[in-house]
Parts: sequence; C-alpha cells; structure tokens
Amino acid sequence: MITKEKNTNMDNSKMYQVSTLQALALGYSRSVVTVGELLHHGDTGLGTFEDVDGEMIVIDGNCYRATDDGSVKEADDDTGVPFASVAPMTSPLEYAIGGAENIDELKQLLTLKIEEGFALNSMHVIRIDGSFSRISARSEKGTHAHHVTLKDALCVTQKSFAFENVKGSLVCVYYPDYMDGINAAGWHLHFISDDRTKGGHVFELSMEQGTAKAARLTAIEIEFPSDPAFDTYALKDLPDSDIKTVEQGKE
Repeated sequence: MITKEKNTNMDNSKMYQVSTLQALALGYSRSVVTVGELLHHGDTGLGTFEDVDGEMIVIDGNCYRATDDGSVKEADDDTGVPFASVAPMTSPLEYAIGGAENIDELKQLLTLKIEEGFALNSMHVIRIDGSFSRISARSEKGTHAHHVTLKDALCVTQKSFAFENVKGSLVCVYYPDYMDGINAAGWHLHFISDDRTKGGHVFELSMEQGTAKAARLTAIEIEFPSDPAFDTYALKDLPDSDIKTVEQGKE
C-alpha cells in the first residue's frame, strides 16, 4: 500500500470542511474542491463525491470511493468534492477498545473518552483499526439532479450491504451538538477494509477489538461554494429528521 507524503503545512488543530451538511442534504452536490485540494488540508476524514457518487474514506493521506456494491477504489485527484471533513492525524491520543456489540455502544465508548478529556464541545477525528464480526454499511450511485433532497435521492440510489469477519478501519468524525446542520451532530462513521477493497457509510457493526487514534480539533475552516447556485438554497429549511435519516440511518 502506498501512502502519500503528508503536507507539512497542515494546521494540526483545525478541521477542514467542504460546504455544509444543510447544503448537501437540500441537494447541492456540485464540486466545490477537488480530491487533490482536499488532501492538502488533512490525511484522515470522510465525505462524498460530486453528485453524491459514492462514500468517501480519507485515510493515510489517500482518498477512497466506496461504490454502491461496497467495493472501493482510490479516487483520482481531479475528482470533485461537494462535502467532506478532513484533519491531520498528528500526534494522536492512542487507546485500546475491548470491543462493542453494536454501533450505539461504540459511540457511547467514544463519547465517554472525549468527555473524560473535557472535550465534548470540540470536534474530533478518530481512526479505529480493528477486527469486526460484522459491518453493515451503505453507498450510492450519483445523480445529476439538483434541488432534489439527499433523502429523496438516496431512496433511489442507495444500496446496503454487509461485511462479515473483516479487519479494517473506521474513520469516525464527531461534531458537537451546537454545530448541528453545519455537520451532523455526534458521530459519523465510515469503514474501509485492510486490503482497501471494501467499505462504505456504517449503519451498524459488531467489533471484536480495536485500537483508536484520536485527534481533537479546536478550529474549523469551511470552504463554501462560490457559484451563484449556492445562494438559491434556503439552508435553514432542512428538518432535523432529514439529517438523522441521511447521515445516521435513523428516522
């Protein structure tokens, strides 16, 4: 596996975000930056691609696309990105996780860990390398429609799949409650297998054991779309239930 050379000019305490979740969920899925530009700002994170064409996993300074059958390929540097969150994984806090029977248990363990550090109002990127009895995930094909909500688009384009007895990595991004809408409040998890052939947006899991590397972020830079179409979206009109449905798999 080839790991790209890290950008030494990255701000180690800053989350870099492309657009906002409100914009994506309301149908703004045009390219804002390219994959190559995104990787200048972080080596670990997640997001999606232009027209919501697959789930993004950024790990070890590489960007991967999980397609609607759960297979994974590395994304080209010129691929468009409408929404993503990345950060440098520099000098992270490391700790072991004994296991988790389901995704809610894992999220509770991660939240407890950041609460112990009095950091619930900060952003976090956590990478968990481990063994999993099961990963239930999803991805989707792209759609060129605009002003069609992400929730409605995923009803047509999204497919679910599962991986059994697999080793790999979870990329976990946490935003505090007061940032809800800018991104999804709480935890958002994507998975990629050790051999970089399988992955997607995680709905459920059973983890046997894992090792976490965690970075706390105390600043954020948001790259807003610059084209006039962005200003035709009423970003406050998105119901909270839509965010939970498309990002956390909950009604």
